[in-house]
Amino acid sequence: MPRTPAILFVCLGNICRSPLAEGAMRAVAEREGIECLIDSAGTGPWHIGDAPDPRAQRVARRHGVEIGDLRGRQVSADDFERFSHIVALDKQNLAALQKVRPTGSRAELKLLLDYVPGMAGKAVADPYYGDENDFEKTWSVVSLGAEALVALLKSA
Repeated sequence: MPRTPAILFVCLGNICRSPLAEGAMRAVAEREGIECLIDSAGTGPWHIGDAPDPRAQRVARRHGVEIGDLRGRQVSADDFERFSHIVALDKQNLAALQKVRPTGSRAELKLLLDYVPGMAGKAVADPYYGDENDFEKTWSVVSLGAEALVALLKSA
C-alpha cells in the first residue's frame, strides 16, 4: 500500500462521473495542499482511450478545472495494489469492483458518498443520458465527495 494516499474514482465507462470526480479531487487537494495520486477508471471497456464526455469537460471548465486531457481506461487488478482508496460512484460499480478485487487487497473500497456525512450508501447519478444541467448536478455532488475525502485525508 502506498504511503502517499492514492485515490482511484470508478464509474461505468470513465467518461462522465469518474473524470469529474478526479478533476474535483485534484482541485480540492491542490487548494488544501494535500499530496496524493489521483486517477479514474471504468469497470467497462467501452471508452478506453476516449476523452471525457464533452458536457463533462464543459462543466469542469466552468469550475476552473481541465479534464480534457484525461483518457478512459478500465480498472485492472494492479489498481488494487497501486491505490489506497478505490472509490465507486454507485452500487453497481462497487459490486463489480468487489467481484474483481484480488484476494488480500488492502485498498479501501467505498462509495464516494460514504465519505459525506448523511449521504452514506447513496449513488452519484449518471448524467450520461441527461443534459448539461445533469452534468452540473453531478459536479456538485462529486465536489462534495472530494471535499469530504480531502478533509478525511487531512485529519489522518
